[in-house]
Amino acid sequence: MLRPTRSGAAAVLGALTLAACNGISVKPVELDKENQTSGPHGCPFPPRSSVDILFVIDNSSSMGHAQAKLAAGFDVFVDALESSPIEIDYRIGVTTTDNGNPWCPGGTPEGGNLVLESCKNRLSDFVLGDAVDDRDLACNDVCKLDDEQLEILPTRTHVDPNLVPRPWLERIDGQRNLSDGTSMADAFACFGPQGINGCEFGSPLESMVLALARAGASSESSYGFIRADAALLIVFVTDEVDCSYDKDWADIFAADGDKLFWSDPSAMSPSAAVCWNAGVECVGDPSGYDSCDPVDKTLDGELGAAEGDAVLHPLGRYLDRVQGIEDLKRQLNPDQEVIVALIGGVTDDGSIVYADAEDPLFQDSFGIGPGCTAADGTSAIPPVRLRELTYAFTPANLFSICSSDFAPALEAIAASVIPRSRPACYTRCVADLDPDTAILEPDCTVEQKSPTGERAAIPECLRSADGYVINPDTERYAMPSELVDICYAVLVDPGDLTSDPHDDLSVECSDRNYPLEFVVERRPGVEVPSGTAIMASCLLSDFPQLDCPGLD
Repeated sequence: MLRPTRSGAAAVLGALTLAACNGISVKPVELDKENQTSGPHGCPFPPRSSVDILFVIDNSSSMGHAQAKLAAGFDVFVDALESSPIEIDYRIGVTTTDNGNPWCPGGTPEGGNLVLESCKNRLSDFVLGDAVDDRDLACNDVCKLDDEQLEILPTRTHVDPNLVPRPWLERIDGQRNLSDGTSMADAFACFGPQGINGCEFGSPLESMVLALARAGASSESSYGFIRADAALLIVFVTDEVDCSYDKDWADIFAADGDKLFWSDPSAMSPSAAVCWNAGVECVGDPSGYDSCDPVDKTLDGELGAAEGDAVLHPLGRYLDRVQGIEDLKRQLNPDQEVIVALIGGVTDDGSIVYADAEDPLFQDSFGIGPGCTAADGTSAIPPVRLRELTYAFTPANLFSICSSDFAPALEAIAASVIPRSRPACYTRCVADLDPDTAILEPDCTVEQKSPTGERAAIPECLRSADGYVINPDTERYAMPSELVDICYAVLVDPGDLTSDPHDDLSVECSDRNYPLEFVVERRPGVEVPSGTAIMASCLLSDFPQLDCPGLD
């Protein structure tokens, strides 16, 4: 189904130096010492796993309850990331589905710009005249922090060494870009809600592409948000159908046009049904369609339109862009993936219902009946184009926006990132320098290789009650120009040989009888240059069959 092209992906990642390591799904260490035979090496393990997370949040008039549920459940999402057995560096950016429309002239569409401003500073975004007032529901009741607590601390990126506040939240090497005492979940509860006065003709797919493109453009404030060596998670939260239209064909909305895709050609203004009718074809009985699928239509309604002739941007545009990003990431790490998730108009089990609405007004408004209805009475339109994008990359990540609690969905979405991490197990039989003790005494060396190929020995960490820390007496690498900001530790205990919990092998390593595991620690806030690799070598046993009989 996918037809990968690289033009769009290159625009996203082209400004980044491609890294040799440092992504999620790392391979075990296999570099051996001296003249020992070695397996593949040069990217044995990363300092930490990394993921960039883009939320595309619908800010149309019906989204107050959904935004409140998203904010209320976000602590579960953060807890899942931060309690992972493999420490995960992450960034979280938010944009909206608003890209403007001829019928939304008074709006300020984000167009893929990342939004990081407290909802309390934009309460007017949560009011629609005298009809809807969601200021308390979607902002005041969930946001408990003031501007001082929400201060964004300046940080560096791999493309900008200057300390500047960035339009995203991040936790890198254990350090957040938030003030002390401000939790990530509480901050998101203020930054995440986007209001309800966005354009009703939402374009989540186009917003995604624009946000990714802006992250690769040096003129944008979000430049550097996407890291070439990090996983990418894209999360859509919307109760509408995608309406990513080609602006060359804006006449599909024109009151003086032929109104081919309007539910009611005699109406004074179009409804969101235009988006359904222009991009979806259903087969079967309208009371329960056999299927509804995305199609590319010309202005005259002909099917099979080529890109440039389709009134809605073809779905292939978005499949190709995301696939192209994944392809580039896999040049660095063959196991790397882009993960897509949707909280939208599906049932609680993730299945999708397509049927015309019993209510004629609903049918005229949206072109199809509801995919689900929440307890508060609000309904969501079944996704089609977003469904296809999600199926193409992460089929299990469809969740109902009609659910009363988003926490289970957010936990599952976080879990779709976490299992892709693996610890740095050493897979060969290591020589024991003191076989008379219960604990393996290895002879290992760990080095860091810079993007330009220079190598520097990494010092061993000191032990502390909380784990491992950089030795303050170690001032410099073997390369005098660089300060030490990293150390390594070797884990050798399968779990019950010592009372120290910080030398225990991970389950992934111990279950396969691997002799040891490496971890590294960096100074908080240190940005790892793309292209950095860490390599380890250990003296091997001369008698592996005797010393390591259970090695998998």
